[in-house]
Amino acid sequence: MNRVALDLGIIKIYWYSILVFLGIVAACFLIYKESKKQKLNKEDLIDLIFYVLIFGIIGARVYYVLFNLSYYLSNPLEIFAVWNGGLAIHGGLIGGLITTIVFCKKRKINLTKMIDILVVGIIIGQAIGRWGNFFNGEAFGPATTLAYLQSIHIPKFIIDGMLIDGVYHIPTFLYESTWCLLGFISMLILRSFKKLPLGALTSFYLIWYGIARFFIEGLRTDSLMLFSLKVAQLVSIIFIIAGIIILIYNIKKKNIYSKTKLQSK
Repeated sequence: MNRVALDLGIIKIYWYSILVFLGIVAACFLIYKESKKQKLNKEDLIDLIFYVLIFGIIGARVYYVLFNLSYYLSNPLEIFAVWNGGLAIHGGLIGGLITTIVFCKKRKINLTKMIDILVVGIIIGQAIGRWGNFFNGEAFGPATTLAYLQSIHIPKFIIDGMLIDGVYHIPTFLYESTWCLLGFISMLILRSFKKLPLGALTSFYLIWYGIARFFIEGLRTDSLMLFSLKVAQLVSIIFIIAGIIILIYNIKKKNIYSKTKLQSK
């Protein structure tokens, strides 16, 4: 299911594309505001956002294709049909992280603090982008009943959207979107603390998202698989461990977010 938002004849604009775009815009706006506050050079910021977006999207698509390789080998032109869905957030994060590491090293920008800025934008982008999965009829959970969906008091249009091939499904996209929104609000509150450890926002993101994705992925019926294992659950465990290590390291080093310079002059 790939719902069209606007049909112009030759060009069709899909809801999936619109929601992903809105998520990117929201993320970029928040990253821009905080980077400006932290006095990051404007040209460096524009360059960073540009490269992270490009390689993040490429990473998200490559990751998805690799774990569905047999299908795409048989349908190679479908590799480029991103409007049909198939952007894996973990692949996007990996592509964006590698790009950020290289960029920060070349431009003499504090990597940890830069990632602290990026993750606040990323998590709200995810909260918005997950709705693209809803309109594409993907990222859903196991079969359920109409009565159950009505009992959890979600809007009717979501219930209707969870009727896929004549069967109602658990709206796992909504669970993840809501969790990301709560994480975003929490991170804004955390960022207001003057003695927040450097890397704390990154740690919070990795742990918060890692925990939710591990359990939500357990419900999903369209997961990317590595043999008999769900890839997202494995990555989520790595996220949680990495988040704990980063937090402990910076607390021991007594690195404080508000006192750390973002860019070397």
